[in-house]
Amino acid sequence: MPTRRSFLASLLFTALAPFAAAQGPQPKVLHMFLSTSETGMDPAVASDIATLSLLENLFDPLLRYDYLARPVKLQGNGAKDLPEISADGLTYTFHIRPGMRFTPDPAFKGPPREVTAADYVYSIQRLYDPTLKSPWSFMFEGKLLGDAAWKDRFSYATNIPGLQAVDRYTLRIRLSEPDNNFLFYLATPATGVVAREVIEAYPGQAGNHPVGTGPFMLGDWKRSDRIVLVANPASTSVFHSGVTTDPAADPADRAIARALEGQKLPRVDKVDIKIAEEFQGRMLGFLNGEYDYLEQVPESMTDMVIRNGKLKPELTARGMQLYRFPVLQTYYMWMNMEDPVLGGYSKERVALRRAISLSYNSAEDIALLKQGFAIKAESPLPPGVLGYDPNYRSPVPYDPAMANALLDRFGYDKRDPDGFRRQPKAGGGTEPLTLQMSSEATVGGRLRDELWRKCLNAVGLRVVFKSDKKTEIIKASRLGKVQMFESNWIADFPDGDNFYQLLYGPNAGRANYARFNLPAYNERYEQAHALKDGPERQKLYFEMNQLIHAYNPWVPLTHVLSADIRQPWLKNYKRHPVEFTQWRYLDVDVAERTRAARGK
Repeated sequence: MPTRRSFLASLLFTALAPFAAAQGPQPKVLHMFLSTSETGMDPAVASDIATLSLLENLFDPLLRYDYLARPVKLQGNGAKDLPEISADGLTYTFHIRPGMRFTPDPAFKGPPREVTAADYVYSIQRLYDPTLKSPWSFMFEGKLLGDAAWKDRFSYATNIPGLQAVDRYTLRIRLSEPDNNFLFYLATPATGVVAREVIEAYPGQAGNHPVGTGPFMLGDWKRSDRIVLVANPASTSVFHSGVTTDPAADPADRAIARALEGQKLPRVDKVDIKIAEEFQGRMLGFLNGEYDYLEQVPESMTDMVIRNGKLKPELTARGMQLYRFPVLQTYYMWMNMEDPVLGGYSKERVALRRAISLSYNSAEDIALLKQGFAIKAESPLPPGVLGYDPNYRSPVPYDPAMANALLDRFGYDKRDPDGFRRQPKAGGGTEPLTLQMSSEATVGGRLRDELWRKCLNAVGLRVVFKSDKKTEIIKASRLGKVQMFESNWIADFPDGDNFYQLLYGPNAGRANYARFNLPAYNERYEQAHALKDGPERQKLYFEMNQLIHAYNPWVPLTHVLSADIRQPWLKNYKRHPVEFTQWRYLDVDVAERTRAARGK
């Protein structure tokens, strides 16, 4: 819309002129990339990581994570502080931060207005709107007191006791039953506050007109190519962290905290973001100084920058720094429990899946494919997630000899002339056995195919691979049409519940791709879901781990140790386990960047 663009350009120029002048002739620009194209920037609808990375800088949820605290802690954001919670854990009272204003837009027909508690009511209510089909509705549906009224017949005019604006700055949320993870939901980009005027001004097009209250606002947007975020001059975000006065905190964290404490956010004037889908393009761009940091060096590109587990000397000489970051992520290979070849709960099928698990060589995976930047997954939980037990060890090790013995014992002892095993046939006898593993049509996907072929062939199992785009594989997985596939899960919030729900029976067809549905597991999951982190829940998690290893719907593979590299001119960098970006906290030494560019 040319009219809107010219209007915004004028507003931005007027609003930012004094701000830019204060910064001097060289504005501070953060140079970043996104690995995939963005979609529409509507908090209620977007679910891809690229778009969520943008949304968390444009919109303000009620809560946000303390940037430096580990283990992670929540703090106020749109709310002045953490809420007051009733003794029964059902009522949450938030006090909205006064002075937050939406960024300029013609929809306001005048100056942007202040955010109120009613705006947060509307923003959460949108997640229930059936016309939006929000992928985030699961966080609230059935949990807010009286929200069945919105499920039966949705209307924005219908008020419920579970979500109320008590006054201009007071928001009250009532739950139908306690939920230990509820506050985490209120720190997700999906709950960022939006203005009703803007949503209604652009029917069905809200994602093309992102108007929030965050530290940045949209400056320029060339779809699937380049996005520029500019500092929001009206931002009321100020940095505070518990690490600042914590003598036990890491010295590097305390140094960042001292540099930022009490400072207005963001610290840069704008963020220039390119879409860089090719691994090689990202790597070469970073090495050429086009990007300020690189997170998760691609496995296939590790040799370009790392030697013997360390950053190459020539890069260290340029002032670059390497960090190993334990991502809240689990790689696993799941098997369809309803598949006619390897599904089911009979002893023979359990033995087949157990043998597949025993055949997986984690050491080779970590050394050759992950280049040492991973640890073996003993359970679904990665380190850093609430409920993780560092002492737990899987009872299913890498043991091809045991796998072979198990298959021989449970009816897979006959072989074809080519040496591959046959499977027991209903009514007696045997028939050929061929496993089919779906895989991504990428270089990395082909490397993983070869590892699995080697592992499975070593125990006499024939496997064929069906390559496709990951999006297509996921679609088929939800319909139960995929036999086995290697996937990964990144925490939506840092609690074990977010991982164990991947094997909860009622989630089959959604996140539970394995379609695992074991009453003993379901009962323990439901009990654990109602508990806070502690010994009682830890015991249930142990028992759930044992059931997973007994029936083997999954082969837990690895937890990634991301190889992250930072340029020497970038300041205040520390990767967060849950939030997607650190852009609001980062600073740039323009002089040092200029010297580095001249020295190339």
